[in-house]
Amino acid sequence: MLCGLVSCLCSGQEDPSILWEPDYRLSWSDFKAPPPPDSQVAATTASGIAYSFSAIEEGREMKVDWTVASYFYPESSWYRPELANPNILSHEQLHFDISELFARRMREKIRRFRFSSEVKAEMRAIYNETIEEMREFQRRYDAETNYSRAEDKQREWNRMIAESLRRTQD
Repeated sequence: MLCGLVSCLCSGQEDPSILWEPDYRLSWSDFKAPPPPDSQVAATTASGIAYSFSAIEEGREMKVDWTVASYFYPESSWYRPELANPNILSHEQLHFDISELFARRMREKIRRFRFSSEVKAEMRAIYNETIEEMREFQRRYDAETNYSRAEDKQREWNRMIAESLRRTQD
């Protein structure tokens, strides 16, 4: 019995985006935004998670169809060519990979969740929790790698995230 239908597409960015793919590696040509004139940072990656869902209440159970994906946003990402090098690009790629790792974590939370008729609020809560966890993880990544300057730590994070992505394949 069909009792209701709810649909939502939620995303943090509206500009053109690149969907995370296992074999796609960012290049400097993907970074389209001009660097801010007052910043001394070498590069900034804008990446994030988007989700959509629809829900139908059947009897006392909610049937939820959903998608979760991670994206890189070229029009919000930038770099300084005079500071660019392969190590910094690797650091920026890992920010994008971390977004994918957290998209997978969100997918797992959704798979385990038992939705009620408050699907929209419940989905938003899962998203907000995941985004906060991802932001903290990204901050820790930058701090521990000193924004790519601690090359040994950068290689350690590269291995750790690659292994995490292998273990959590969808």
